Amino acid sequence: MGIVSPGFHGRRRDSAVELPPGQYLTDDFPVLSAGPTPRIPADEWEFTVTTESGREHRWTWREFLDLPSETPQADIHCVTKWSKLGTEWEGVSLDVLLADVETEADYVLAHSYGGYTTNLPLEDVLDGQAWIVHRYDGEELAPEHGGPARLLVPHLYFWKSAKWVRGIKLLTEDEPGFWESAGYHDYGDPWREQRYQGD
Repeated sequence: MGIVSPGFHGRRRDSAVELPPGQYLTDDFPVLSAGPTPRIPADEWEFTVTTESGREHRWTWREFLDLPSETPQADIHCVTKWSKLGTEWEGVSLDVLLADVETEADYVLAHSYGGYTTNLPLEDVLDGQAWIVHRYDGEELAPEHGGPARLLVPHLYFWKSAKWVRGIKLLTEDEPGFWESAGYHDYGDPWREQRYQGD
């Protein structure tokens, strides 16, 4: 199975727009996946924050939707070199989900339905930098884009915004996720072109 949906064609970079190095602008929203798309009914979805001590904080879909939501607008940059500007989302800030969580952790490992994981520094998902989003462009988030909910961390390459997210585990030591174990950069800053280990 290819990782880019059929019919996606890259566009030439618009020289009037500042993009990270090596990126080109697209109006499309390419679908990239390393495997089949999980289909999770909302009444079976839940989100869990697990601390380094094993304590769990859990929300059902209904409880999640009852939390205060935000509507971030963000540019997103994929490691496969496309960038999409001004995307519009709706979701719950990680600041809200972690507000009552006691932790000494420095890292987060996001877990998805389907087994995907990705690692991030805890400081990169706090202070209004990351959300669990469930709507895109005014509509429910489609399964091919990570619905019913995905992580959104727009200041990092988009593989860090794990689709089909089901929880995060707080860690005192960094632990590479799926693509990081396959040679992708542990951090993934698009402005520093941190695509692969050693970049």
